[in-house]
Amino acid sequence: MYSSKYLELLIEELAKLPSIGQKTAQRLALHILKVSKEDAVRLAEAIRAVKERVRLCGVCGNFSDEDPCRICDDPQRDAGLVCVVEQPGDVLAFERTGEFRGRYHVLGGALSPLDGTHPDDLRIALLLERLRAGETAGNGAPIREIILATNPNVAGEATALYLSRLLVPLGVRVTRIARGVPMGSDLEYSDQVTLARALEGRREVD
Repeated sequence: MYSSKYLELLIEELAKLPSIGQKTAQRLALHILKVSKEDAVRLAEAIRAVKERVRLCGVCGNFSDEDPCRICDDPQRDAGLVCVVEQPGDVLAFERTGEFRGRYHVLGGALSPLDGTHPDDLRIALLLERLRAGETAGNGAPIREIILATNPNVAGEATALYLSRLLVPLGVRVTRIARGVPMGSDLEYSDQVTLARALEGRREVD
C-alpha cells in the first residue's frame, strides 16, 4: 500500500496508540517525515528515555523518574491529606487544577470482577499500610483524610464503596469527590474547573 516499508511500519506502530486511527497515524507519520532529523531524533530519544527511566513511585504509585516521586518528597505538600485515584493520568489531571496540595495514592485500576480485576490486583494493601504506618509530614501529623477520587462510573463507584468500608472503621475521615464530574466520564479528561469544584464539594463517606 505504501511506497516505503519503513513508512508502513511507522504508521502501523502509531495506529496502535490509544485513540489513534489509521488516518491519524498516517498524518503523524508524514509529519515526522517532514520535520528535521534533529526533531525526529529528539522524539525517539524522549520515547526511549521514558521507557528506560520512568517507573512507579514506591510510595504513591505515580509515574516518576525518582523514588519517592517529587510530590511524595515535597515537604510543602500536606502529607495528612491523601487523594486516591485509579491511574497516574488522574494525578496529572488534579495537578493541572493547581488546587490540591496534598499527596496521592494510585490504585492502578478499579474493581471490575467481570474484567478480572479484584482487590488483590490493586494497590489497596499498600494504601492500608500507609494509613496504619501513620505516614507523617515533618510536623508529625498522621493521615487525617482520604479523598476517594475514583472515576464516576460503575467500576469507580464500586471501588470507592469497597474502600470506604475498609477505611471508615480505621478512624480516618473518608470523603468522596462531588458530582461536578459527570457520571460515566474519566477524570483524566475532565477540565480543571470541574475537578477543582469536585474537590471543594467533596462529601463525607458514611
